[in-house]
Amino acid sequence: MSFTEWLVLALVAEGPTHGFAIARLTGPSGPVGAIWQVPKPLVYRACGRLSDLALIQPAGTAPGDGGPDRNLVAATSTGLAVVQAWLVRPVRHIRDIRSELLVKLALLDRAGVSPEPLLEAQREHLAPIISGLERRLDHATGFDRTLTSWRYETAQATMRFLRAVTG
Repeated sequence: MSFTEWLVLALVAEGPTHGFAIARLTGPSGPVGAIWQVPKPLVYRACGRLSDLALIQPAGTAPGDGGPDRNLVAATSTGLAVVQAWLVRPVRHIRDIRSELLVKLALLDRAGVSPEPLLEAQREHLAPIISGLERRLDHATGFDRTLTSWRYETAQATMRFLRAVTG
């Protein structure tokens, strides 16, 4: 699934909701949108795909804010299980740390769930990557050295961040 689909599923898993409410949360002024913005058309597209995958299902209607009734969706039991596993799974690629890790931390905070399992898994995942990048830096030249150095410094900064937020 795409990152957007995971994010939408995680927000639906918080409780029955509708696409417009998710779009507000992921909009420029929304609490999740401060980290990662998802335009309303992509929210609705993600909801359609999640429904096709049987991860969300219709959950009735709710009055609209001065407009038509909103169609509610809720996570299925499978949807809840897969999103709970995703929320504690470490981010695999350094390039995705800034967006995916911060979103996961925000979602765990919204749910009142300790981020420690995610933080520990992320530290464990990063440690061998940092070691490998450090060894690669010894032999890298040209732009490969620049790219390796960027990845190494980003991973090191992330590790410092992970230690800092653990407390």
